[in-house]
Amino acid sequence: MNNKYELELTVRDYECDLQGIVNNAVYLNYLEHARHTFLLERKIDFAKLHTEGVDLVVSRIEIDYKLSLTSGDKFVIQTSLRREGFLRVIFDQEILRLPDRKTVVKAKVIGVGLRNGRPIKVTDIEGFEGIEAQ
Repeated sequence: MNNKYELELTVRDYECDLQGIVNNAVYLNYLEHARHTFLLERKIDFAKLHTEGVDLVVSRIEIDYKLSLTSGDKFVIQTSLRREGFLRVIFDQEILRLPDRKTVVKAKVIGVGLRNGRPIKVTDIEGFEGIEAQ
């Protein structure tokens, strides 16, 4: 399984606060969108899993803000995936400003799988079988 993914986006005006920079909460939306598209690229359909009683949920996010983006800035979100133990998947994510590729945000997003509200092994979820533990 290819665990490297990049998604390029552009900052929209309404994502900026009164200071003219991207609001800190918006970065969480960027990261979430990248995780969902990353999973879809690997044929892991977040919505389909939910209809089957399996939910992928975030249990923790560690995020470091390094640099601010402003309206019109182009950026790329790098995402990789690894397993931690039997229950957790870790998305390592970084937002890089383009074209200089300076780090804007670094994040570690910890997720777990639930079936009908109860934790399950991530390797039991279709599409996650090949994820290596680190």
